[in-house]
Amino acid sequence: MAKYTVGIDFGTLSARALVSEVETGREMGWAVCEYPNGVMNVSLPDGTPVLNDWALQHPMDYLEALTDTVPKAIHNAGVDPRDIIAVGIDFTASTMMPLDENQRPLLYKHPSKPHAYVKLWKHHAAQAQADRMTKIALKMRPDLLDGYGGKVSPEWTLPKIVQMIEEDPDLYDETDMFMEAADWIVLKLTGNLKKSAMIAGYKAFYSTDSGYPDKEYLKNVHPKLEDIFETKLRGEVYPSEASAGGLTKEMAKLLSLPEGIPVCVAAIDAHVSMLAGGICHKGEMLMIMGTSACHIVLGDETKKVDGMCGAVKDQVIDGLVCYEAGQSGVGDMFDWFVQNGVPAEYEKKAALMGMNRHEYLTYLAKIKKPGETGLIALDWLNGNRSVIVNADLSGMILGMTLSTKPEDIYRALIESTAFGTRMIVDTFEDAGVDITKICACGGITGKNEFIMQVYADVLKREIRVVRSSQASALGSCIYASVAAGKEAGGYQNIREAAKNMGGVSQKSFRPIPENISVYDRLYAEYRRLHDYFGRGQNDVMKRLKSIKKDVCGG
Repeated sequence: MAKYTVGIDFGTLSARALVSEVETGREMGWAVCEYPNGVMNVSLPDGTPVLNDWALQHPMDYLEALTDTVPKAIHNAGVDPRDIIAVGIDFTASTMMPLDENQRPLLYKHPSKPHAYVKLWKHHAAQAQADRMTKIALKMRPDLLDGYGGKVSPEWTLPKIVQMIEEDPDLYDETDMFMEAADWIVLKLTGNLKKSAMIAGYKAFYSTDSGYPDKEYLKNVHPKLEDIFETKLRGEVYPSEASAGGLTKEMAKLLSLPEGIPVCVAAIDAHVSMLAGGICHKGEMLMIMGTSACHIVLGDETKKVDGMCGAVKDQVIDGLVCYEAGQSGVGDMFDWFVQNGVPAEYEKKAALMGMNRHEYLTYLAKIKKPGETGLIALDWLNGNRSVIVNADLSGMILGMTLSTKPEDIYRALIESTAFGTRMIVDTFEDAGVDITKICACGGITGKNEFIMQVYADVLKREIRVVRSSQASALGSCIYASVAAGKEAGGYQNIREAAKNMGGVSQKSFRPIPENISVYDRLYAEYRRLHDYFGRGQNDVMKRLKSIKKDVCGG
């Protein structure tokens, strides 16, 4: 009799649940739920303003999405819930919340305090704290940054905590624990606190060999951090394929699942997607292309790679180092332009052709030849994640004239994200991390073939597409199959599970030879602008942000 697992993928704007067959990875049914409060970057639910570079969420959205999607996915799958053997969870990270002594979010007591809410991964308001942590590490513990590209990111756990210490010390003192949203959901499902070693490794400097950073370094960052991992960040860490415990009776009833089935320790959304593509070997890279982009690469040893977001061994595939890099804005950037840069006449023409604005701009942009727009852009509208690691950087479009059209700008923005990815690939290979195969997954891969072709042309490589359109959720299903174990109908290890449940489709994108030389020339210009504005030759972007802060306050 067939067995199934449920994978729940908590993304930036929504959560989705997937029911997958364990033997083959066949996707039986899924459901998605948009977060009611979305990303709060303007105001809190009560109208309290949110300052620049903040990105907050409401934890109740996660619980609502959980209880909405899982029963619907099971219904859509048409399977007997008694044949579901385990549950897996993945989440964006670091997405962190402060809790009281009962593990309740502090926002329930302080609905008007921004620091009481969940700080989403793309909360970039802790850049100053991240810079200070980098400076102190380079002075005291330079080896601490060897696996993190030489810099601390504002997206990580500790900078966000230090920001709270400095801006709302009373709320910090009231906080009993800081917990990743992923770990909190697992706690809600099982009643057990079993923290994800994967999330701790990439976002909180945890190492299976040496543990967390030493107390002397933490104390120098801020005295209140000295004992943080024994107090407000306490808890043992476990691999993501391990069981965190059985599903509680209460949650089983809410989710229409059997009580007591294993719930695996949480994982990071991007990293579990590797398993959905069956990616388990050295030199293989996965691009997760959605609102932002993640670039995950497997290697056999840890090497210093400039501006990477982490290089952690054994937490994704046993025996291999999994490197993480990324771009803070991809789909978000295209959507920004579509929402703000499309004239009414384009809207009317799109409607007549039965297209939405993205489709119409793509239709117009793909008619152009590479280089025909006369434009080049920097893809930093949400800061730079890799390889410069600076949220204070901003976007730029160069070459506009009175004849520039919206589709020219749209194409230039698409090309800029491809150039940003090539910068990441080149940086890996310059550091000795060879990339022999590139696969892609995420919403963009299924929605816009033109974008994928631009990436293939710019990278000068074939790009294979992951078979699943729900790669993260399927990755969580794969982890769940290992947590269930072979006797229950699952798998003994991750490699075996990924081989049987994951894989790529027949679809791929190959570079068009006549486009390569033009894109090489444009990429050379991108690199000049990248270094000029991003590496300190001209800090005008940071100065403009400073002026804006002085004028607007905060």
